[in-house]
Amino acid sequence: MARIAGVDLPRQKHINIALTYIYGIGQSRAVHILDEAKVDPMKKVQDLNEEEVNRIRTVIESEGMVEGDLRKEVSMNIKRLIEIGSYRGFRHRRNLPVRGQRTHTNARTRKGPRKERSRRRRRPRQKLKSSVQ
Repeated sequence: MARIAGVDLPRQKHINIALTYIYGIGQSRAVHILDEAKVDPMKKVQDLNEEEVNRIRTVIESEGMVEGDLRKEVSMNIKRLIEIGSYRGFRHRRNLPVRGQRTHTNARTRKGPRKERSRRRRRPRQKLKSSVQ
């Protein structure tokens, strides 16, 4: 099993797909990394030899941040926005959509399940007593 950037890559998948399991690597970046490392993108992870894994590892390290470092930077950016009191920071703090989406309807992913409203029950009408006897 290949372990790159602290992530165990799935053995049965092609290496270009398996690299996307690493936080910060999408499909286009995976193809670029494999190009630089001179590894066939259609090779399965279990068929890689140690030399190829090491080449991939060095390319990823030289390219930029992935996994823990990238997660830390993203969280620090969000904390900075919250501290300076920007609109985006305010939206992050309230756990609402940050990029201008509507919230009157939708936005359930960010807002969570709907809150139950208390429903009024109608009381049955009482018959008025007639004042005429």
